[in-house]
Formats: sequence, C-alpha cells, structure tokens
Amino acid sequence: MLKNKTAIVTGSTSGIGLGIAQKLAGEGCNIVINGFGDKDAIEKERAGIEKNYGVKCAYLGADISKPAEVEKMIQDTEKTFGAVDILVNNAGIQFVAPIEEFPLDKWDAILATNLSASFYTIKYALAGMKKKKSGRIINIASAHGLVASSEKAGYVAAKHGLVGLTKVVALEAANHGDITCNAICPGWVLTPLVEKQIKDNAAKEGKSEADAKAEMLSEKQAVHEFATPEQIAGLVVYLCSESAKSITGTTLSIDNGWTCQ
Repeated sequence: MLKNKTAIVTGSTSGIGLGIAQKLAGEGCNIVINGFGDKDAIEKERAGIEKNYGVKCAYLGADISKPAEVEKMIQDTEKTFGAVDILVNNAGIQFVAPIEEFPLDKWDAILATNLSASFYTIKYALAGMKKKKSGRIINIASAHGLVASSEKAGYVAAKHGLVGLTKVVALEAANHGDITCNAICPGWVLTPLVEKQIKDNAAKEGKSEADAKAEMLSEKQAVHEFATPEQIAGLVVYLCSESAKSITGTTLSIDNGWTCQ
C-alpha cells in the first residue's frame, strides 16, 4: 500500500517505534530509523528490516532534542530518498516524582524529547510535504495526553502539549493537498521498558511479577490487558492510507478503556 514511500520514525531502535518501522516496511515503505542504543543492535535491526521486507532502511542517529541535528536528519532523508512522505514522532522519556521534588533537568529533558523534538521534525519536514501536496504526520502521544496521573508532571504536560501541537499542524496543513496530522494515544503497551518496570516494582514491593502486572493494569484500564506495538503500528498504517485522508487533527486512543472512565 505504501510502496516507494519514505517514513522517518523517531525512537525506533526498540519498542513501539521499532514495531511501527517494521509494519511500515511491510507495506513497502522505505524507512529511516532513529534513536539511541547499542550500535551493533541497531545495525542488526536496520539490516533486518531491509532483508525481511525488501525495502531500503537507513539509520540516522540525530539527537532530536537539538534542532540543528533534526534539520540535518530531514535534509539527509530528502537527499537519500527524495522526500519525507511519513513522519512518526514516537520518541519519549519518562521520570516520576512529586512536583516539589521534580528535578529541573528532568523537566527540561522530558519537554525537549517528548514535545519540542516533534515541533522540530514537523517544522523541517512540513515544507517538503506542502511542496508535493501530500504527507502523513503521526504523533505518538499517550493516554496521558488526555488525562493526568500524579507524579508525572513533565510527561503529562508534554503529551498534552503534543496533542495541542497536532491540532495546530492539522489546521496549518489543511488545503495544502493530502496532508494530515493526528495523534495516537496508547495506554499501557507491553514493551521491554514496561516489562522492566514491572520487574522493578515487583522486586521493590516484594510481590510476584504477575501481581505487579495486574496492579499496573487495573489501576487505570477497564480491560486488564496490554496493547502491543503491532496494534499501535496497525493504526499508524491505517492513518497513512487513502481511507484515512479525511481524518486529521484528532486523537485516536488505544488504551483498553483507560480514558472512557
């Protein structure tokens, strides 16, 4: 469906972002992966995408909290592949603490990665999309872009901001051809990072991992199940399709009933 298109997926060296990159590649999309991690592990994933899906895949290790590096990433993608057809802003970090104890450097880092980075990528990619009169921008927000939780000031503020940014971009891109901008708001997604969080909570509180998992899910979600990176990726692919061309400026939840309560 997306043959010969090119997608940049930030935060795609593991977890949700990697699942999105693989799903887009499966639809024939050339991929630019971005993120931090072990060089050998990243190269294995990059080469695997090319081998398994028969597309081109490049790794660009831009620090997306730095606008100059983001601008170069967009320029390099356009030079190598001709255009940025799809932009998926997925990268994110987290820190938990009460507001009065929240470290200033953590606040700045979360806003830089979870919000400002998306502004930078959109700023530098949108001109090319307007020029060719087509493009898809998908921001991976969170249930925390719609509701709040205690001790997550930085994350909640950034994700609410990302939802607002999504709406502004949709308005500014309207009537410039087939360009849409939407936000996906997942609840709990089973990734290596969440699995580690479950193990750490179980060890800290002296309970089984099964009990720690059940407690995590039942606190927020109506359905006590995790979403998967593949499910998030499936919605990304749909939003990139012709069928979704009238969907723009909105949020789509994959949260097992978190925000309907």
